[in-house]
Amino acid sequence: MSFTPADQRFMARALALAARGQNTTHPNPRVGCVIVRGDQVVGEGWHRRAGEPHAEVLALAEAGEAARGATIYLTLEPCSHSGRTPPCVDAVVAAAPARVVVAMLDPNPVVDGNAAGTLRKAGIEVAVGLYGDRAEALNRGFVSRMRRGRPWVISKIAASVDGRTAVASGESKWISSAESRADVQQLRAGCSAIVTGIGTVLADDPSLNVRRENCERQPLRVICDTRLRTAPGAQTLGLDGDVVIATASNDGARRAALAAAGAGFMDVAEQGGHLDLRQLLELLAQREVNEVLVEAGPILNGALVAAGLTDELVIYYAPSLLGGDGRAMFQLPQVVTMADKVECSFSECTRVGPDLKVRLLLADT
Repeated sequence: MSFTPADQRFMARALALAARGQNTTHPNPRVGCVIVRGDQVVGEGWHRRAGEPHAEVLALAEAGEAARGATIYLTLEPCSHSGRTPPCVDAVVAAAPARVVVAMLDPNPVVDGNAAGTLRKAGIEVAVGLYGDRAEALNRGFVSRMRRGRPWVISKIAASVDGRTAVASGESKWISSAESRADVQQLRAGCSAIVTGIGTVLADDPSLNVRRENCERQPLRVICDTRLRTAPGAQTLGLDGDVVIATASNDGARRAALAAAGAGFMDVAEQGGHLDLRQLLELLAQREVNEVLVEAGPILNGALVAAGLTDELVIYYAPSLLGGDGRAMFQLPQVVTMADKVECSFSECTRVGPDLKVRLLLADT
């Protein structure tokens, strides 16, 4: 299907609008809408928060009667089911546009193509696929949850240029710069949940919250703690937002003490002395978690990679060397031959202060 330069321009604008919801739309997808009559924009909208009007409803309200016979550019197929809001496809049909251009169909199985079919039955021309890759990248967590039944998993690591995350004693503060640590706050804000391991909690007592002005939503904080070794006085338990301890332990006394400190619990099966990480991610998906940011040590990071559950790495390389005795980024099964290596591809490489920020996608993503 061919699209005009004007189509490309207006869809790019819709995608830019959608991106404004990066930190706020959880658990809904980020969606933008532009309504054009002739060559004039008559309405715009983007989804801000779950429960509030969707992008197309806001744009239609702005356009009013000018939407009749117009072209609507949407980054995601309109919803065709009742959830927190009524079906948007009904509002689009009622507005009677001549054409609807959709970047991608909704991966939610209760929608997936239904709204496009409804529009066509109403005599509205529908074109799908313009900048679909960009729309999917903007909602990779939502897409992952709908298609794979688990969130998109990002492991964030700060390391020296020789790939060490701490000196041999475990000391790691601070490898990366203040600029990198500020950048991590933006990374956290865009995720639905932050996951760490009990080893990191015991060694570093991290906060794991978003520390920035105008933070509208704290991600769910998840501690992987098979034996319930988290201390009730752990810093993260006393901060705003929800904390869940994923565990295989039924120790009633420990649970009561941690619950009194503000923790919730997620029961996860034990597998080889550790939590079943695939089940953990499936349970998080059931809680409508789209993107997971893993901030952990080499054991949890390595286990996720080895299980094929890590989708993306974000590594902040500091211009320093910690030597061969320093702690590695991943504890992986022994790589005996080159055929055993884990393949990645670079997707971003930028400077953040004195550091180098590298994004990599795992080969199977």
